[in-house]
This record gives sequence, C-alpha cells and structure tokens, in this order.
Amino acid sequence: MGISHNQTPAASSCADIKVISATENWMEGAALQQLQKTAELDGMVAVAGMPDLHPGRGYPIGAAFFSVGKLYPALVGNDIGCGMSLWQSSIKVPRLHLDKLAKRLNDVEQALDDTWSDLIAERKCDKNIQCNHFDHSLGTIGGGNHFAEFQAIDDILMPELAKQAGIDKSQLLLLVHSGSRGLGQKILTEHIQQFNHDGLIAESDNQKDYIEQHDEAVRWAELNRELIARRFLKAVKAKGQCLLDINHNTVLPAEVNGQQGWLHRKGATPADQGMVIIPGSRGDYSYLVKPIEQNIAASLFSLAHGAGRKWKRTEAKERLYQRFKQQDLLKTSLGSRVICGNKELLYEEAPQAYKSCDQVIASMTEAGLIQVVARLRPVLTFKTQGKCSG
Repeated sequence: MGISHNQTPAASSCADIKVISATENWMEGAALQQLQKTAELDGMVAVAGMPDLHPGRGYPIGAAFFSVGKLYPALVGNDIGCGMSLWQSSIKVPRLHLDKLAKRLNDVEQALDDTWSDLIAERKCDKNIQCNHFDHSLGTIGGGNHFAEFQAIDDILMPELAKQAGIDKSQLLLLVHSGSRGLGQKILTEHIQQFNHDGLIAESDNQKDYIEQHDEAVRWAELNRELIARRFLKAVKAKGQCLLDINHNTVLPAEVNGQQGWLHRKGATPADQGMVIIPGSRGDYSYLVKPIEQNIAASLFSLAHGAGRKWKRTEAKERLYQRFKQQDLLKTSLGSRVICGNKELLYEEAPQAYKSCDQVIASMTEAGLIQVVARLRPVLTFKTQGKCSG
C-alpha cells in the first residue's frame, strides 16, 4: 500500500494520520509512535509520515504536520531552513581526475576569508538578512548528516524534463546539504526556554516574532548553501549555476482541505515547488523527481527528504566498528570516494546506517506522488577533513 491511514486514533481529537510507505519499506516502531504522539497536539489536524520517517528528539523526522490555531517551532527543530541545493558544474565527467579533485578540497571548511566579504554583504542585502552574529558560519557545512557531494548523472528517465531542469549528463553536479547552523539553534533554544513545547497561538505577537526570526533563518540557510557551493566550485577551479534550492525544515501558512493553518515540515521536501532532489546516503543514488501535482495533497504537499536513518548513531557505531576499518568506509560500493577525517562521523554516517533510497523512491512512486526524472551517482562526498564543527 502506498498510503495508509490511521484507523484507530488514540483519542477523538487526534489528527488524521497518513503514512506513505510501500510494504517493503521498513519503518521503526518508535518513529510511528512519535507520529501518533504529534497527532495529539492541540490544534493538530493532519500529519503525514514520509517513507524516510525515523525517530527524532521527541518528534519524528521525515514528516509534515498541519495545525490550525497554533504552530509548533519544536516541530521545525533547531536547523531551520535546512535543505538541499543542486548546482550544475562546468567539470566534464570524461575528464574527471578524482585524486586531483579531492586534493583541491583542503581549504573548504573554515570560516570564509576577507576576500568573500563584499559578496557576503551584497547577498545578505539581497536576501534581507539583518543578523550579523553568525557571519563566521556562512559558507560552512557543519556536522551531523550535512555534506557537499559531487555527482554524475547515472541515468535520465525523462529527457525533456531533465533538459527543462538544466542538467547536462556530460557535466558533474554538486549537491549541498546544510542549514542555518548556530542561528537556527539559537532561535529554537530561546523559544523552548520561554514556551517549552506548548506551541504558539496563531496571530499572537509571540507567533509573529517567531515567524520573523524563522523566515530570516530560512534565508540565511539558503545563502549558506549558496556560499558553500561557490567555495567548493572555486576550490576545484570550476564554474557553476544553481538549478534548484529547497528547504525541508520550515513552517509556513497554508490551506489544507479548505482550512487555513500552519504546515510544518521536519525533514520533508516541498512537493509544491516543482522538481526536487531526493538524496541517498553517501553510498547510494540520489534522484531528481517531479511531483505529481494532482496527488500531493494526500501527503500534505510534501515528499521524503532522503533515504532516512535505519540505525541510530550509537547503534551504527556499535554495528560497524567490528565490521569495517576506517579506510573501508572511505570508498563506497558505487566506486565513489568519501572525505571524512572524523572517525565517529565516518561510522555514524555510513551508508549501512541508512535505508535504501530505492525503497523510499518506490514508496512515493507507488503512492502516485512522483515521477523519476533522473538518477544521480555519488562521485566524491565531503564531510570534513578533521574534527567537525557545529
């Protein structure tokens, strides 16, 4: 079944629950329990679990939530505006020299130097970003599951749509995954200190203040991904252009089934903004997909944001320490290379710790939510040269 509905809610006030998942796509019980718990929040009308659903800190990741009368910053989380940016580079795949490409990435994770100051000031002005406290983090990936990855087109299933998206099979792509870094963390921390997890009354002064901060953090995250892409392209002596940029940690005003309310996405890709990228783990394929507009209301206008974790970080380390040496995890079964000098992160983010992206894509295809436009193969994934920051 592509989309399953909640048949036995815990209480009459529980929101409608939908889970988008094919039978073969395993889901952790704890994630489904968190989804149920979130559906019981005051004002919650509908929740949708994506096929990459997995447990988070109190709330599930890989889900969308629609509420009326209240919005919940904790559902967005601390990495407001986290998302994906896909760039077409000028690097020709047939001429690719992987060793040379890797060696040029020795200087891409510390704070940007003064040569970037004018561009940063210009782009902050363009995007109406007033905050200056986190400028040192602009252009940096951060830790966790964030990355920058050079990819090659492995297969094009819909040539006309691929052409429309601007992809050229002969050239490398660059996928950037990052968010609002310390800015988003500061916003959520201050909110929780003041309001705990109670949510904010719609149209209240506190709600309006949070949304103003949230929106700036989203713009900051978008600029961060742009600067990451630009510095990586500069490091490898290439040019490039942005094909798409999407946020998957947000809350926005929306109308669902005739009701006005707030649509929260926590690790969920918008399905109402055209073609999007669904990334796999660093040892798996990513997919460029086109949402099928007439069906996306069933998933709260949202899609999976990636493969989704199969094992928690501690479990991944326990399972993989005995099976693999560090060197084993610096190359993948698809022939790609990984740059990650942080031992713990190398094991925590190993491909084995994630679901198969094929199953996630199959679940959404079976549910009639997407058409696959192209499949992308990892070539070089950058996590960190040493100990990760932030």
